[in-house]
Amino acid sequence: MGMVKKIPMRQCIGCGEMKPKKELIRILKTAENEIIIDKTGRKNGRGAYICSSEECLLKAVKGHGLERSFKMKISEDIYEQLKGEM
Repeated sequence: MGMVKKIPMRQCIGCGEMKPKKELIRILKTAENEIIIDKTGRKNGRGAYICSSEECLLKAVKGHGLERSFKMKISEDIYEQLKGEM
C-alpha cells in the first residue's frame, strides 16, 4: 500500500480560494515589520498568500487583505512591487 503525500493548501487573500501552496506567491512580514516577497517560501515570519493573477491582487488591495493578515498599514510601494512580480 503506497503512501499518499498530502499537498499543503493555502487561502488566497484576494479571491479567498484554497489552492496548493506551490501555486501561490508568499508575502512575508518579518520580525522588523518589513514586508517582502518570499520566493523560497521558507523564510521566518508571518506569511500571507496570493494568486499570481493581477485580478486577485486588485481584490486584495480593495478588500485590504494584506492589512488584515498582518494587522498593519501596507504602503503603496509593496503593492507596486507585487504588480511587478506578476
